[in-house]
Amino acid sequence: MSDARQAISVAKEAGAEKAAPDDIREAEALLDSAQKNLADRAYAQARRDAMQAKQKALHALATVETPK
Repeated sequence: MSDARQAISVAKEAGAEKAAPDDIREAEALLDSAQKNLADRAYAQARRDAMQAKQKALHALATVETPK
């Protein structure tokens, strides 16, 4: 989950909240879900959600970094 948190943080610092707000919201929602699943000991689902959160954050970051 730390990878997902870090990816979200980097994307936000790069301006993804403005360039890709939907991706950032989805990444944060997936991270929240991962944390809840971890607390519920649903480890496989927590891992899937965390991985998806990271991917959404990286997609948001790519949106920011892509020249227009």
